[in-house]
Amino acid sequence: MSEFWEGLRRATPARIGLGRAGNSVPTAEVLSFGAAHAAARDAVHLPLDVEALLDALDGLGLGTPRVVASAAPDRATYLTRPDLGRVPGADLELGPGGAEIAVVVADGLSAEAVAKHAVPLLEHLVPLLDSATTLAAPVVATQARVALGDHIGRALGARLALVLIGERPGLSSSDSLGAYLTWDPRPGVLDSARNCVSNIRPPHGLDHATAARTIASLVAGARALGATGVALKDGSFTAPLPGASTTATDLF
Repeated sequence: MSEFWEGLRRATPARIGLGRAGNSVPTAEVLSFGAAHAAARDAVHLPLDVEALLDALDGLGLGTPRVVASAAPDRATYLTRPDLGRVPGADLELGPGGAEIAVVVADGLSAEAVAKHAVPLLEHLVPLLDSATTLAAPVVATQARVALGDHIGRALGARLALVLIGERPGLSSSDSLGAYLTWDPRPGVLDSARNCVSNIRPPHGLDHATAARTIASLVAGARALGATGVALKDGSFTAPLPGASTTATDLF
């Protein structure tokens, strides 16, 4: 029976075929579950090392990164008042705008995910964007939810907001990064007007290069359609049939 489960375990991180000891699961599985739960709790509560992230972002050559704090004054408030994480804690003064894309790197619910994956993802993404695409200097957002990027994007006068944010940890993934794209960012944008590339966390999830290609495809599609959200589909792996015509809606 153990050989049967071994093959399935190689295909999924889910807890399957745990076995049993009497009326319970084996002690090793109980301890493993406890360790995974502790890792998820740590991911939610551990603070982002802002200085280290600023240094890493500065090395990308996109301009000097800035920091924006949400209206949530501390982690406990952030977790119990999601609404405060969606708005800035003070008037935004981010300097001159005009870039097409506002890049926001937000701690979200897993600072670990941001620390491990945000900069490598951007390293893969930037070369894939065409020469006409301009990026504002990155903004690090603390105690942040996705919608805080709408305020930042509007303050920068950007056509598109790209928010890289730590996703809610699970019992098999404490370091998952999400990338959210919003065309015409502004306060009040509905979630249906966003696109999300989720579970960016090599080697167990989406690798940085694949995620970057998908995001670059969505950026091109958003520019062509003038929209993100339900109208925009990922076309990064779509090849038109020979002789077929292609339009923005065909590809994206």
